[in-house]
Amino acid sequence: MAEKQGLNGAYYGPAIPPPRHYHRPGRGSSCCGCCCLVTFLLKVIFTVLALVGLFLLVVWLIFRPINKVKFHVTDVALTEFNHTNNMLRYNLTFNVNIRNPNKKIGIYYDRIEAKAFYEGQRFVYQSLTPFYQGHKNTTVLNVVFNGQQPVTLQGQELTQFNSEKASGLYSITLELSLRVRFKLGKVKTTRFKPKIECDDLKIPLIGLSAAGSSGKCDIKF
Repeated sequence: MAEKQGLNGAYYGPAIPPPRHYHRPGRGSSCCGCCCLVTFLLKVIFTVLALVGLFLLVVWLIFRPINKVKFHVTDVALTEFNHTNNMLRYNLTFNVNIRNPNKKIGIYYDRIEAKAFYEGQRFVYQSLTPFYQGHKNTTVLNVVFNGQQPVTLQGQELTQFNSEKASGLYSITLELSLRVRFKLGKVKTTRFKPKIECDDLKIPLIGLSAAGSSGKCDIKF
């Protein structure tokens, strides 16, 4: 090995080799990737928690007992309800009041499916026009069913029909399947699918009448 000498011929010992740097490939990038993944997951978790919190707030504001949206069947007209040869012929009209008592929350009714049942069997289905209901607003839905549908009544069901036919008062259930969004200020929630059941309806065959015992409907999610 060559020895290093100064300009004046002095001996300074062997040359010192440059320091060696060791690098483990991939370790830094791996740490960075892990940190980025953890940060991303935390952001996702916080976003989900915020959305869940907003959902719970909106549902509480709308469906708490003080400001609960109310559905009420006000009028029913039944001019035909005849069952012969397993065929049900009907002519039926409902007026349904929807009351939104909330001061700052509007409701988008994106889909409304009206169904009528007799003795647990659905005999008619109809889609209604979507609409937006503002705050502190009452909207009246007019539901008209007219036509015929195969319906099989046997045993107790047939006995019940004959009994109601003799009295001229029929037990018919109205059901509304909804797809709704709520608007709070500029914020719109995701879609919810509540079901409205009006099953306390005692409807006379001819004429316009108040519906059932109360005409009130239950909201189910």
